[in-house]
Amino acid sequence: MDEKIKKLQKIIDESENIVFFGGAGVSTESNIPDFRSADGIFHMSYQYPPEQVVSYSFYKKYPEEFYKFYKSKMMVLETLPNPAHLKLAELEKVGKLKVVITQNIDGLHQKAGSKNVLELHGSIWRNYCIDCNAFYKAEVVKEAAGIPRCSCGGMIKPDVVLYQEGLNPSIIEQTIVAIGKADTLIIGGTSLAVYPAAGFIDYFRGNALVVINKSNMEKSVDADLNIAAPIGEVLGSLYVDTV
Repeated sequence: MDEKIKKLQKIIDESENIVFFGGAGVSTESNIPDFRSADGIFHMSYQYPPEQVVSYSFYKKYPEEFYKFYKSKMMVLETLPNPAHLKLAELEKVGKLKVVITQNIDGLHQKAGSKNVLELHGSIWRNYCIDCNAFYKAEVVKEAAGIPRCSCGGMIKPDVVLYQEGLNPSIIEQTIVAIGKADTLIIGGTSLAVYPAAGFIDYFRGNALVVINKSNMEKSVDADLNIAAPIGEVLGSLYVDTV
């Protein structure tokens, strides 16, 4: 492990345009459960299968059940960033890391101080009325009794990409451009099981491809460096010259 950390440090030291592509494993060290691991949300028992609950059709048909699950299992508002989030923010501050691309909706990268974050699947912190498009803070949705509604009477929807919904075309374009320009791409905390997000890494043409993930990858990746360890532990051990 020490040798792999040294190699990662060397890659970062020699890089000028790093892009980070992360998934649920980045936030599990902040005690936010993922979906697909053995003890993840998809393997827990609920009245409805979680995959069904977080679909757009379920949200429309059974909004009260959707919000019961969403507020209790997905709206984690008090959680703090872990060493992975903090180190990535450091790397951005010194100009090495250009973009964080995340599949997470928890906003922890921004809490840690990252500025250039592309949220492929949206954010729990943004919510809109489906009728008048009025904006609502996450706290309003979390504290609402039952179905959160706008002052106009319309139902409020989280700005998260549910199953059956497409990704934001602008975010897709920015993601592809960022990955295409990177000299180093670090993939962390994701097994690349979710599409179309996982397919974006195919646009990488840079010098070094690094994978930091505890479990095996669903998508085959020809990485220059593979580290099978918790990402907070790995990134937290790196040195960033802030002088």
